[in-house]
Amino acid sequence: MTVITAESIATDRLDLLPLRVEHAEEMAAVLSDPALHTFIGGTPYDPDGLRSRYRRLTAGSPDPAVTWLNWVVLLRPEGCLTGTVQATVGPSSGDPSTGDPSTGGLLAEVAWVTGTPWQRRGIAGEAARGLVGWLGGQPVAAVVAHVHPAHRASAAVATAAGLTPTDEWYEGEIRWHRRLGR
Repeated sequence: MTVITAESIATDRLDLLPLRVEHAEEMAAVLSDPALHTFIGGTPYDPDGLRSRYRRLTAGSPDPAVTWLNWVVLLRPEGCLTGTVQATVGPSSGDPSTGDPSTGGLLAEVAWVTGTPWQRRGIAGEAARGLVGWLGGQPVAAVVAHVHPAHRASAAVATAAGLTPTDEWYEGEIRWHRRLGR
């Protein structure tokens, strides 16, 4: 089993910092707009609820074959957190379009969210490109994301990260895919 650990990732304007429970207070404010849940469902967490969630995430997946990697996104010029990116890494299904587990490659399912005040500034696209680029240096054969068909902004982020839509659907969302060069 290959162990992948979240590391800091720097892009032009951003630092992707491995998630810590201490980020919950600031992130609760960043993620407080109910509109962020239009496509993903649920409601915003208060700081205590987010602290509890971050404790679970930082403890890691209960499945030893799956790794949870989570980052907060720091916008360096403004010195504030603006959102999150994440990757859930595990064995591929063996589907040639998602990577062949016989080569040791893994599949990473990625997601992102940017707080409402920082949207439309290219932050999510830059963060997703940084994450996918970093995953390309790991034993990851392919990256997938699931995007609601009406969420044009998220489709633009997936495109910016080099993913392309497939004909596959998962829980009402379109599966996007990118094979990483190995």
